[in-house]
Amino acid sequence: MAKEVLVAKQAVIDEVTDKLNNASSVIVAEYRGLTVDEVTELRRALRAEGVELKVYKNKLVKRATEAAGKTELDEFLKGPNAFAFGSDDAVAPARVLAKFAKKHEALVLKAGIVEGKLLNTDEVKAISTLPNREGMYSMLLCTLKEPVAKVARILSALADKKGEAAPAEEAKPAEEAAPAEEAAA
Repeated sequence: MAKEVLVAKQAVIDEVTDKLNNASSVIVAEYRGLTVDEVTELRRALRAEGVELKVYKNKLVKRATEAAGKTELDEFLKGPNAFAFGSDDAVAPARVLAKFAKKHEALVLKAGIVEGKLLNTDEVKAISTLPNREGMYSMLLCTLKEPVAKVARILSALADKKGEAAPAEEAKPAEEAAPAEEAAA
């Protein structure tokens, strides 16, 4: 029986180690005081963003952080913790958890690792204000598009200005030609 328990615990440690190594971000949050319905609502919101929320024993997570080389999280592993693992969008776990924490004070953001960097609570809240990947791409495209649009407007204005000046210049030579023809007659 004891051997089976050790094998089961090692499987959890391996699972957490794998998630820590493969996730682009991991956010640690204390969920003490949330009802089952609230946790279900949180899981649903996270799942919609492609984020997985798991609850593990802190002792097993500490062993996994040692195996993954992410022991900087160990100081935050006190109390009942939930771990949000994001793979596609590194900001999604922080964004969803921070939004949920505003409505539910029982959820406390503790720390996170985003793209290999340890973030404290304030930093997690700061990155939670960033838009999702599609929003970032949209902002980037608008930033890249604006200089091109300015050049196009300038060229259009120059073409319009030149177009207005050209008929006046064409009319002048025609007027000058008329007196020359009268003198020849």
